[in-house]
Amino acid sequence: MMMKRVALLACFLLYLMLHACLSDARSNSTAEALALLNWKATLQSLTNHSVLPSWTVSAAASPCRWFGIHCQGDSVFRINLTSYGVQGNFHAFPFSCLPDLEELDLSVNGLFGTIPSQINQLSKLPYIDLSYNDLSGEIPLQIAQLIHLKTLHLDRNQFNGSIPQEIGQLVSLEELALQNNYLNGHIPSSLGTLANLTNLYMLNNSLSGNIPSEMGNLTNLQELYIDTNQLTGPIPSSFGNLKNLRLLYLSTNNLSGSIPSELGHMRSLSELALHGNNLSGFIPASFGNLTSLTILQLYENKLFGPIPEELGKLQSLIFLELSQNQLNGSIPSSFANLSNLETLFLRDNQLSGPIPQEIGNFMNMLMLELDINQFTGELPQNVCRGGVLKDFIAYDNHFRGPIPTGLKNCSSLKRLRLERNRLTGNISEDFGVYPSLYYVGLSDNDFYGEISPKWALCNNLSTLLIAGNNITGRIPAELGNSVQLQSLDFSSNYLVGEIPRELTRLTSLSRLILSGNQLSGGIPREFGSFSSLEYLDLSENRLNQLIPETIGDMLKLHYLNLSSNNFSLRIPAQIGQLAQLNDLDLSHNMLSGEIPTQFRSLQSLSTLNISYNNLSGNITIFNELRGLVYVDIAHNELQGPIPDVLAFRNASIQSLEGNEGLCGNISGLKPCNLSKKGHHKLLYAIMFPLLGAAILSIAILALFFGFKRQRKDADKESDSIKDNANLFAISSFDGKLLYSEIKSTTKNFSSQCCIGKGGHGNVYRVELSSGDIIAVKKVHPLHSGEVRAAKEFQNEVTALIDVRHRNIVKFYGFCWSAEHSFLVYKYLERGSLATNLSNEQAAKEMNWDKRLNIIKGVAHALSYLHHDCSPPIVHRDLSSKNILLDLEFEAHVSDFGTAKLLNPDSTNWTNLAGTYGYVAPELAYTMKVTEKCDVYSFGVLIMEVIMGSHPGDLISTLPSLSLQMRPLVGDVLDQRPLPPSPDVQGQLISVMKIAFMCVADNPNSRPTMYAVSQMLVD
Repeated sequence: MMMKRVALLACFLLYLMLHACLSDARSNSTAEALALLNWKATLQSLTNHSVLPSWTVSAAASPCRWFGIHCQGDSVFRINLTSYGVQGNFHAFPFSCLPDLEELDLSVNGLFGTIPSQINQLSKLPYIDLSYNDLSGEIPLQIAQLIHLKTLHLDRNQFNGSIPQEIGQLVSLEELALQNNYLNGHIPSSLGTLANLTNLYMLNNSLSGNIPSEMGNLTNLQELYIDTNQLTGPIPSSFGNLKNLRLLYLSTNNLSGSIPSELGHMRSLSELALHGNNLSGFIPASFGNLTSLTILQLYENKLFGPIPEELGKLQSLIFLELSQNQLNGSIPSSFANLSNLETLFLRDNQLSGPIPQEIGNFMNMLMLELDINQFTGELPQNVCRGGVLKDFIAYDNHFRGPIPTGLKNCSSLKRLRLERNRLTGNISEDFGVYPSLYYVGLSDNDFYGEISPKWALCNNLSTLLIAGNNITGRIPAELGNSVQLQSLDFSSNYLVGEIPRELTRLTSLSRLILSGNQLSGGIPREFGSFSSLEYLDLSENRLNQLIPETIGDMLKLHYLNLSSNNFSLRIPAQIGQLAQLNDLDLSHNMLSGEIPTQFRSLQSLSTLNISYNNLSGNITIFNELRGLVYVDIAHNELQGPIPDVLAFRNASIQSLEGNEGLCGNISGLKPCNLSKKGHHKLLYAIMFPLLGAAILSIAILALFFGFKRQRKDADKESDSIKDNANLFAISSFDGKLLYSEIKSTTKNFSSQCCIGKGGHGNVYRVELSSGDIIAVKKVHPLHSGEVRAAKEFQNEVTALIDVRHRNIVKFYGFCWSAEHSFLVYKYLERGSLATNLSNEQAAKEMNWDKRLNIIKGVAHALSYLHHDCSPPIVHRDLSSKNILLDLEFEAHVSDFGTAKLLNPDSTNWTNLAGTYGYVAPELAYTMKVTEKCDVYSFGVLIMEVIMGSHPGDLISTLPSLSLQMRPLVGDVLDQRPLPPSPDVQGQLISVMKIAFMCVADNPNSRPTMYAVSQMLVD
């Protein structure tokens, strides 16, 4: 009934409108009002409120009092409904009834559909703003007939096709905004005729081809943004004519050739961004004429040659980044004139020579990066003269001499990295107390002196690396008060004395490296309290006594190196408790006795070196360590046949020699010519444990998957395993039939049937004869990296076997076979979150409610993995590619190939897992895997969902505070969904604040996923 009334009202209004527009009615405003009421009847509200409540038939006689309507005399001359939450299209808009309209502003609404050609009837219109809507189709050619148009904003819609050549007819146009659409094709050369144009925005489209040289005719242009497109060819030299241009952004394209020297004629230029292209050649010396320049970004190109001395004339310069080019020569001495410079990035070039000491006079310098070059000489003495320097990065150079005076008392420092130089000086005197400092890297220099207890007063210090120097004296016991320390490396120095027991108070310590010193005494029994320690290297010292049994209490340990010391007596059996251990080196000691049988529990062990000791007995225990990749047992008193495992099959004679009792089919060893009786005894000794282990494995698999097979089926399956080396476990389906059907449906895993490819395997969609649809991930074949790949397969099965959560992909089972190995999941129709964000229609359909629900779902899943699973599971590769969506856009976390069980499974410190752009920063230098790594990735994911694309450098280049204060508009908020209501925008701001907490540099500052999950619920 209601719909019928609305339809009748619409027809009545249409009749009145037509009658009014075609007659000589006494009131022109009434005619316009009736026409607008007809358009209103087609609109809806994006909120729960009624649409334009002040627009009523009863008030049609005086529409000038309506919301958003402004009159001049009896005619409507201005319509402004910006940010009013109106949804609809232009099909009923009364173009012909508004002859005097001079402003049409419908921005930030929910308008969709195309712009009708009838827009040319608004012949007097100088101002149109339709930005931040959902309009699509091509830009109509008829817009070019609006010859009085001065402002045209069509940005942040879904327009496609090319920019009409006819747009050059808008000779009065002053501002043209077309950014954040899907426009393609070439930039029309006719734009060069718009002599009055002051602002031109075409960024974030798919424009291609060359930049037309005719754009050099736009001599009134002040702002030009053409960045983030697919433009090729050179930068037109005609741009030198743009004397009034203030902002020029051509970054993130495929521009090539040299930078025209004519750009130096643009005397008004204040910001120039050419980064992320293929530009080559020299930096023009004419840039020295751009005295108003505050930002110059030329990084990520192929520029070569020296930095022009003329850049020193740019006294207004605040931000200069020339990184990742092929620049050579020295830093110009004229840089001493850049008194306003706050950020200088010169990293990853071929620069050399000394740093001008005058750089130390920069009073406003916040960030200085000089790393990965060939600089020589001393560091500038007054580098922190202004007292605001936060980052000083100068590693991988040839700097020499002492630490600059300015750095000694630079209390603002947060990061100091000077590794791999030739710096000298007394380290006990050259550094003060830094309240904000969290990372210190001084390794591989020529510092001398003793480690100062003052480092313990740096309350935020989490990483202290002073390896490879000439440090003497003892390790100060005061360091035990630095409870926030996570990584400590004093290796390759000349430290003496015992290891202080006070260090064991560092409960957050995950990495301790003291190798290559002259430390003596024993390992303190209190080392067992290192509950977070994962990497311990005490090798090449003078440590003696026995290895304490408490070493088995460091349950997170995955790397243990005690080699080249004087440890004696037996290997403690408690080492067998270190279930996460990957690497164990006890070589070059005086250990005796047999290898503990508890070593059979070290199922994560991949590298073992026990050479040059006095160990005795047989080595049959190694038959149970199937994950062992490398072994060295040389020069002991071991005996018996070589185990038939990968590590021993690939072992060289050098890693086995010096054990007279060893035998086996390896060149250099005697064959095992055993008597029949002895052969039987040995066979029993080897086979019974293996048979027991096999029976235990089968029992565990049966418990995991709840199989109830009849004896006949079990016998058949056993025969299959023997004949084909095939292990198959599947739930809810008949395993054998499913195996055959999967092979048949995918045409034996043909590439034509593949729907996705990843680092661990390819994914196939399989529609079964039963009507069920499943996703099958076929693991890549095992070749040289078979142990790693097998572990990834095992990780995914182990991680998913007991997981039950609505936001984690449902796991049906797996097949482990010499022919094919794959995992079977529930098929999720919409694919990955990354795919949906990159698809315009899907991203549009993914409104803000759906996006918030996706964020909450992932948070709940991670909270479950971290806090409800025993042992906890760290995903380690959370990214938008590994979040799958069902038909309702519900999120499901997938791809556990790199997942780690914090206990008892292992963490591999030698391999950095994860997707670039999502990996927590601490992994780059500590390789420490904790739940907080997932928290960081989740923070990046939040930003990606809200922004519509990966945040990229936004995370590292802007302080968190400025990010929090930045409004959720413009470049931050994804423009493809309809704008959020005020309530939803408030939720988005709250979620972004959570994201900032999650991407904190210090892992301890990040919240737990349980806390995040609770915050999102609240």
